[in-house]
Amino acid sequence: MYIVRDLEPQGSSKIRLICWKSVESCDPTDIGFLHRQSAGKSVIIKAMSLSQTQEQIVAGLLLGDGYLEFDKFKASRLQIKQAKCKRDYVFWLYSQLAEKVKTPPKQRLDTMQWYFSTRSLRELELWRQIFYPKGKKVVPKNITELLCEPIALAVWFMDDGTLDYRIRSHYSFTLSTDAFTVNEVRLLQYTLLKNFGIESSIQTPSSRGKKYTKLYIGKSGREKFLETIKPYMLKCFAYKLPPNVA
Repeated sequence: MYIVRDLEPQGSSKIRLICWKSVESCDPTDIGFLHRQSAGKSVIIKAMSLSQTQEQIVAGLLLGDGYLEFDKFKASRLQIKQAKCKRDYVFWLYSQLAEKVKTPPKQRLDTMQWYFSTRSLRELELWRQIFYPKGKKVVPKNITELLCEPIALAVWFMDDGTLDYRIRSHYSFTLSTDAFTVNEVRLLQYTLLKNFGIESSIQTPSSRGKKYTKLYIGKSGREKFLETIKPYMLKCFAYKLPPNVA
């Protein structure tokens, strides 16, 4: 089993300690190392807990293009891959997760995409179990507790959002939720309203006979949405913001 404890050492911000043993044997002074069993042997591995900001970034990424890969040893790593034009975004993500990453971003020679992955971490395995309970990505039932800060919403939008802008003050935002069920998208809609006060609607446009579910943020919610995400938007995503505020 695992135990989650929030600790606040003197002179530092709150961190989260995950102990894969009993409460009684979970020693706060052991932050940094955990044990795992592999081929009958006890192996010491690093326990690199995520900061609150990193957790919010992970939440936003997993609602977007981020992917968690299981390493078969009770740990998972986060995979990041973006187009050439989003190089600055990849390096910004790397800067936020650097101490959890072994190798800096690299560029593929065939697709020119930029990519990197984190180390395999047991805390990320907890996230994988939440977002991939049966192998397919879902919206967790407790998403209101996971997606709760502006930076998470901004990362989700930078990853998987679009702007519809037309002259004469018309603009709206869309969050692509094609991979999720309508009920899951309703939960995301509720999360936007509850955590950020952002009103949205669910649209199901069709393409080649197939319906795609999307979260649409129109006139009633666009100003609040823009106010929430703008402080975190990178310059390479200026095209996702109305020209007068980019």
